[in-house]
Amino acid sequence: MIKMKSSILKLFGLSVLSVGLLASGTASAQTPPVLCPDYKRGPTKIPGQRVGKRVQKAFEAYSAELLDEAIEILKEIEADDSFDRAYVDRFLGNLLASQEGKASEALNYLLRSVKDKELNDNEHAQTLRLVGDLNMMERNFDQAVEYYNKWMDYTCKEDADVYTRLAQAFYETKQLPKMIAPADKAIAMYDKPNKNPYVLKLTSYYERKMYKETIEVAETLVKLFPENKQWWTQLGFFYMLVEDFSKALQTFELAYTQGYLQKASEIRALAQLYGSLEIPYKSAVIQEKYLKSGLLEADEDTLSRLANAWHRAKDYIKAADYYGQAAAISNDAEHYRKQGTLLLSAEKYKEAIVALKKSLDAGSDKEGSIQMALMEANFYQGKFKEAYVHIKEAIKDKSVARNAKAWEPYIKEKAKNRGITI
Repeated sequence: MIKMKSSILKLFGLSVLSVGLLASGTASAQTPPVLCPDYKRGPTKIPGQRVGKRVQKAFEAYSAELLDEAIEILKEIEADDSFDRAYVDRFLGNLLASQEGKASEALNYLLRSVKDKELNDNEHAQTLRLVGDLNMMERNFDQAVEYYNKWMDYTCKEDADVYTRLAQAFYETKQLPKMIAPADKAIAMYDKPNKNPYVLKLTSYYERKMYKETIEVAETLVKLFPENKQWWTQLGFFYMLVEDFSKALQTFELAYTQGYLQKASEIRALAQLYGSLEIPYKSAVIQEKYLKSGLLEADEDTLSRLANAWHRAKDYIKAADYYGQAAAISNDAEHYRKQGTLLLSAEKYKEAIVALKKSLDAGSDKEGSIQMALMEANFYQGKFKEAYVHIKEAIKDKSVARNAKAWEPYIKEKAKNRGITI
């Protein structure tokens, strides 16, 4: 027995399809393999005496697990009768199909065995389907579709696995709209829900940017397979794709409470959703938790995002701390400026001055506003001379000049009242 390892989509984790290919060499009992209304079962044929003896010898070698010997015996058989030739080719094709790397050679024999409908009905039907399976294995997707359809036309049977493989073959050949019908038939036929046809449907819709339909399939996957964390996160991301942030947050929160969010990207998505829906405190708390756990890397981007969340949550001390950590990595003038401004708001004037000066040293393009902040940090410490120096610098910047000029006489007055000459 071998497994068919076809190329399955990796985007949502679709499991590899498999099919067992059983080698068979004896004349099978003629059973009704066809459901067509007008079907009339044909007579059971068996190989001629000379060919039959050789086939029996090959089968004995196969039964003794001497597979290579069995194959060699079959290859040496010269059969003039068309049924005998088809029978030997089928047996040989089945044996080769059971060997790793021999699928292509097996197909040559199997295709020849079904070319002229010489085999018994049951053998012909089985071989048509096997040819479809082997072509899937060999990535001959158009031929796989052809022979699966031949099998269905000949037998008037339907099979959930075959429909699933048809949908996948259409995916592999980029015939995305054609995937839906066989996937739906597979879904209807499986006794128990099987995720593969659902994922194929989802992929067809997603790659065609049919996001409404994509979400409908993803919602079904979550309902049918709630234990699979992958469907929860995928559904959440699909909601984000269509900017339905409320449903996205609900989905991610449910996934989080069940312990399904295990990747940094998933935690960031949940934090982003909290932020988008004006819940910055929760955004900050969850980012900080996974920063400390090590799941989120302590790089500039992570630290600045966390600082922004604490800023929006109005925890200025924490926000300033994380902006400072981000600035220490990047030497980004804007991070230092934000750190200094937040420390100023928190009345941490000495620390604010240090951060604001670092912003200037790093080449900030917001010198006027920084000079205003430095003025305030000095002013509220009673350092009027220093405050006056910074207000004079601020006046030079047109963007803050008007406000700075309003402060200038006020600083002078306060300094005079304290007996300070500036």
